[in-house]
Amino acid sequence: MKEETGLIVKAPRLCGVKQFPIEGGRYVVFLFETNQFEGEIIDSDEGKMHWVKISELSDVNLVNDFEELIEVMLSDNITEFQYVVENDEWAVVKK
Repeated sequence: MKEETGLIVKAPRLCGVKQFPIEGGRYVVFLFETNQFEGEIIDSDEGKMHWVKISELSDVNLVNDFEELIEVMLSDNITEFQYVVENDEWAVVKK
C-alpha cells in the first residue's frame, strides 16, 4: 500500500474475496479494509490519488465492477465476488 498510495496501513481486516478464471486455474484477490493508517496520500504510476466519499463514487470513472466490489466489502452477508463463465459469457456471482 505504501508504494501505491503513500499510506502505511495498520490492522487490515479481510472483508471479501474476488476471483475469476484464468487458463489452468483462477486468479484470487483478497479485499481488505481498515480505518487505521498513517501518512499522506501520494500520486503513483497508477494515477492521481485522492479521497472519495462512498456517496460520490458514481461521479468517478471506476472499473466496471467496482460498485459490486464495494457491496461485497461493506456487506455482512456477502463475502465473495466471483466471475464465472456460462455459455461463453462472463457472469458475476456474489455469495
